[in-house]
Amino acid sequence: MRVGVGTSLEEATPAFMQHVLPLADVVELIPDTLAVKAAGEKPVIPPATLELLADMARRARIVVHGVGLSIGSLPRWNDDYFRLLDQVLDAVPVAWHSEHLGFVNVDGRFVGTMLSLPRTEEALDLVTARVQRLRKRYPIDFLLENIVNLLPDPPAEMSEAAFLNALVQRSGCGVLLDVYNLECNAHNQCYRISDFLDELELAAVREIHVAGGIRHAGLMLDVHSRATHASTRTLLPEVLRRTPRVETVVYELMPEAIPVLGYPAWADELRFLKTLVTRDEPRDLPTRPAKPDQPGALRRL
Repeated sequence: MRVGVGTSLEEATPAFMQHVLPLADVVELIPDTLAVKAAGEKPVIPPATLELLADMARRARIVVHGVGLSIGSLPRWNDDYFRLLDQVLDAVPVAWHSEHLGFVNVDGRFVGTMLSLPRTEEALDLVTARVQRLRKRYPIDFLLENIVNLLPDPPAEMSEAAFLNALVQRSGCGVLLDVYNLECNAHNQCYRISDFLDELELAAVREIHVAGGIRHAGLMLDVHSRATHASTRTLLPEVLRRTPRVETVVYELMPEAIPVLGYPAWADELRFLKTLVTRDEPRDLPTRPAKPDQPGALRRL
């Protein structure tokens, strides 16, 4: 089967449209980083950016990936994110949206990084209820991504894979499997990637992320600033063979890394991924879903 190759978009620029977009079957928008904030105002995505996204949607399939929803935060998640997501859904057709399985806010304050949830029944109930509310509000599929855990493993009543499996079963969400995050956790938490993949319900995986990061103080960091590592390129084909419903592989890159890596190297990453994702039986990507008439008017959470 043929799987689409895509890349993340945190900053809409003409250079991206010229050098990278022609190679992308899929573009993954990140509403949080596309937004700007005026003094005293809530963040919004500028009209000019939305127009550029609409043009992009005529040339590639669009998916959305959030970084600031903080789906695991107590006592509440980040409601401001929904305004940004509504802006995107009003402007372009979106195949599905996703978010990290973690939290970035504590007591309403940004903690500066993504933190893992305790894998307990209480946390499972919290996230399940929130995913169900998301799926009622937005008539498109929703995926959750495995994240990097830089701290000692939190209290756990189940493994990371079992936690994801339970969320899929109880909430109806899908899985965004980040292969580089998996490598980071295998290194930082000293576990076997094969054990995680053997336990995870791989039929729930719809999207795969790859990236290149750095090592610091003995830890592997999920900093999207490098070309994919040789280990990631070796692991990806095995993951693809075992994920029957995956539809796209997305290469992630931070805007801050573009001046160092360069657009030609970014384009080369997509070309290389295209050599890996071709399977024995080619298939077409599913047709884009029709855009809801009034996404912004859907039920408020």
